Amino acid sequence: MATVLYITAHPHDHQTSFSLAVGKEFIEAYREANPSDEVIHVDLFKQDIPQIDADVFSGWGKLQSGTAFDQLSDAEKAKVARLGAIVDQFVAADKYVFVSPMWNFSFPPVLKAYIDAISVAGKTFKYTESGPVGLLTNKKGLHIQASGGIYSEGPAAAFESGFSYLKKISQFYGIPSFEAIFVEGMAVAPDQAQSIKEKAIAQAKEVAASF
Repeated sequence: MATVLYITAHPHDHQTSFSLAVGKEFIEAYREANPSDEVIHVDLFKQDIPQIDADVFSGWGKLQSGTAFDQLSDAEKAKVARLGAIVDQFVAADKYVFVSPMWNFSFPPVLKAYIDAISVAGKTFKYTESGPVGLLTNKKGLHIQASGGIYSEGPAAAFESGFSYLKKISQFYGIPSFEAIFVEGMAVAPDQAQSIKEKAIAQAKEVAASF
């Protein structure tokens, strides 16, 4: 049995979001193909994702210097513990499905906060004499990204920083396989928006069968 984290970063639901609509169909097809697997939905807009701030740095510094956890301030304890829970959940999973819209060539800031939370030395990567080495070498990932324009190819591809960033960070973690499903061009051709979504859903169902 595998554990899948279904990580969504959109403030709307599948009825108004193209990315979530495709993501919903993907995860339903995945569940049908893998009924014994556990799927955990991580809705980043509904969860507490602490930013790495002064309290976090202070708490980490105290712990590294030997201070007991119960000696931290309330704010330090809450944030440090929550960040630890987030990365432990990520490391324990086997597969990752990220679903997000493209905002200003990237993704919503809450997803960056999540990436910061899981980028922890000794958990998702380690430092060695020859440089950092990823520790998640037996995992796999997928990103479902929606955008009004077309950024997976053509002249605008140079501006795409959503999927490309997630793929780079997954490689940094050692994840050998990280795929993409692009739902794009709805603003360019609004009369074709429904067919674009349907085509992406068909692709998602196909990918889900072997993911």
